[in-house]
Amino acid sequence: MSHFRCLPIPTETGKRWRATGVDDFGNTLVSMASDGAAPCRHCLREAKPGDAMLLGSYHMPGPIGIYWTPSPIFVHAEPCAAYDQMDHVPETVRARLVSVRAYDANQMCLYDLGQAVDGIDVDPSLARAISDPRTAFVNIHTAKPGCMLCRVQRG
Repeated sequence: MSHFRCLPIPTETGKRWRATGVDDFGNTLVSMASDGAAPCRHCLREAKPGDAMLLGSYHMPGPIGIYWTPSPIFVHAEPCAAYDQMDHVPETVRARLVSVRAYDANQMCLYDLGQAVDGIDVDPSLARAISDPRTAFVNIHTAKPGCMLCRVQRG
C-alpha cells in the first residue's frame, strides 16, 4: 500500500467549538456523556463511557461541489491531542462498519473504488483506493449513519 495519513479535524475546529458552544453552521453543540460509541474526530479515539463529548455539524473540507455534505461529528469536550500517525488506521475506523469513499482531483466520487466494509478489514479497500492514481483523497464514513470519521491522504 502507498504511504498514507488519516487526518483528524483541525485542532482549531475543536478549540472554536469548545470556546463558542456553536458548530460550523451556527447550531448549539449538544453536550453529552459518551455511551462508549462516540468516536472523537480530533484524537481519533473511541470515547470511554461517561466521557464528556460535544456533538455538532462539521463543514467537511472536501469533497466540494456536488458531493459535498456536512457531517455530524463528536469531539471531546476537553482538549485532546490530535491524531498524528503515518500508515496507521485509527481505532475509530476499525471499530465499526465503514464506507470508504475515494475522490479525484476534481472532487468527483470514484464509484468503482467505494466500498462498505467491516472496519477491522478496511486495509484492502483503503489500499485499493489510495493506490489508484486517480485518487486525490479518501473519506472514511460510518456506513450506517454516514458520519465522517476521517480523511485519508497519501503520505
